[in-house]
Amino acid sequence: MLLKVENLSVSYGRIPALTGLDFHIDEGEIVSIIGANGAGKSTTLRAISRMVKVEPGSKMTFMDKDLLKYPPDKVVSQLGITHVPEGRGIFGNLTVKENLHLSAFARKDTAEIKKDISRVFDIFPRLKERYTQKSGTLSGGEQQMLAIGRAFISGRKIMLLDEPSMGLAPLLMQNVFKALKEINKEGAAILLVEQNARLALQFASRAYVLETGSLVMEGDSKKLLEDPEVKKAYLGG
Repeated sequence: MLLKVENLSVSYGRIPALTGLDFHIDEGEIVSIIGANGAGKSTTLRAISRMVKVEPGSKMTFMDKDLLKYPPDKVVSQLGITHVPEGRGIFGNLTVKENLHLSAFARKDTAEIKKDISRVFDIFPRLKERYTQKSGTLSGGEQQMLAIGRAFISGRKIMLLDEPSMGLAPLLMQNVFKALKEINKEGAAILLVEQNARLALQFASRAYVLETGSLVMEGDSKKLLEDPEVKKAYLGG
């Protein structure tokens, strides 16, 4: 088991955002979390990447290591957990080149970094064309490619992806998810949070359904696609 989460609870002040979540991800797996706005999907990813404080009693282990003992920067550099947040989080005043090289700040293996950057260009050839361009001038799809490329370089035992389809035209969205499949085939597990429930369930092998901070359903994605309750709540019938 790659990632195991037990009794995960998070509050913002006195308002509970997550209550007693239990879930897991195996090596090389693609798992999605679906749910309505405000269900706690993004908070779940932020808890894993140690960006928000968890409540006492919460447990998270990654490759049998206590995740709660690691600060956010070490989650990336020592554990290989990368987080592509909603809104992408790229440095718009820096070029594509500078963004990619900055993502390797904690790495010392110069030759391997070059190989990984080259691989990013294989997966996203458009980024190679924009190599010296300021990232803030890229299209939304190109910025998403760059955000994923940075995650690929910084450490990719598991990628946490928050709404990667947001704002993308259908063709670009297909290209991004095709690229994510390639990255997954190279060994990276993926935990996907996605408002587009149908897309998420088609992309992942397993899924969890989150409602108002609690997990209410889980299972094989194909079965969830056919579940009447899931259809009614998230798939438009």
